[in-house]
Amino acid sequence: MSDASSLWEETAREVRAGNAAALATVSRHRGSLPMATDAKMLVTASGRRTGTVGGGCVEADVIQQAMESLASGVPGFARHTLNADIAGDLGLSCGGTVEFFIEPVPLCIEMELLCTKVASGVANREFVSVFTSLDWSGGPAKMATVGAEVYRVGEAFPVPDVARGTPAADGRASAFLAEEHSCFVENIKRRPRLIIFGAGHVGKEIARLASRVGFYVVVIDDREEFANERRLPEANEVIAGDFMTTLSGLLFDGDDYVLATTRGHSFDANIIQAVAGTPAGYVGMLGSRRKKAVLWKALAASGVPEDALNRVHCPIGLDIGADNPDEIAVSVVAELIHFRRHRDTANEGLQFDQ
Repeated sequence: MSDASSLWEETAREVRAGNAAALATVSRHRGSLPMATDAKMLVTASGRRTGTVGGGCVEADVIQQAMESLASGVPGFARHTLNADIAGDLGLSCGGTVEFFIEPVPLCIEMELLCTKVASGVANREFVSVFTSLDWSGGPAKMATVGAEVYRVGEAFPVPDVARGTPAADGRASAFLAEEHSCFVENIKRRPRLIIFGAGHVGKEIARLASRVGFYVVVIDDREEFANERRLPEANEVIAGDFMTTLSGLLFDGDDYVLATTRGHSFDANIIQAVAGTPAGYVGMLGSRRKKAVLWKALAASGVPEDALNRVHCPIGLDIGADNPDEIAVSVVAELIHFRRHRDTANEGLQFDQ
């Protein structure tokens, strides 16, 4: 289960137990800051926390503001500026401005259901959006869309028309204030799907690490003794079947990552030939530069376009001198994280001046 899914599930549990709590979500940011752009944290009245908004002095202030939100019973925004001087005094290498949306969590069965469905939707890669009205004069007002389903807390209120599961069509970030609707929007990104062809020692370790950093992991191998849930407990899906037959039934999107890590050059070559020209966001193959040179020559001769081959990552993994399956997996997953974060940075969206 991803961090986002776990946080929403924990929120549902707190509501179910009747424990007062508040949520803090990054809504806008500028500059270098010690938190992810989609950072979110749950704080209970007793001080228990799930998630993080970066730690340090900023997080301590946000916790205090969450307590104040619980006392007031209404949502609001809190802005923090961490300039270079303050960052240096605190021993931090960051400096920027961040704004948080802070809201008390309604203790009602509708909120429990909303949080549970959002958690399930995120875990299962459905398109999820959460809308929170800023006007709670008539009581809490929230809405979530999970796939085609809608869940509400309180009365209906107007919401913006956004592309669910992706940044808004006008370029705004996935979490933003829709001022024209007096509504805070969380357009939760779908978990990227990592499809690993080959469940050998390296593939197994990649699956284990990738699942811990937010990927929805699918592992495929034609050997049942390698492709089974007992051996790959962290994978979301394990498929035992012929590589090409299984591949023919898959459709790829821009948030798909595909790795060829099989035991044979011919398997890898066939997978690259089939996937290189698809919309998959990342395609990579495990192997040496010599292996790449030999296979790329054959693939080009078979008609695979040069631009399709040029986008394939090979060898995969950051150059850290990896020497065994565990280390290779670390290098590969580090590269996947680097690719994911740098691609996200290009679409961070809504910024504001200090």
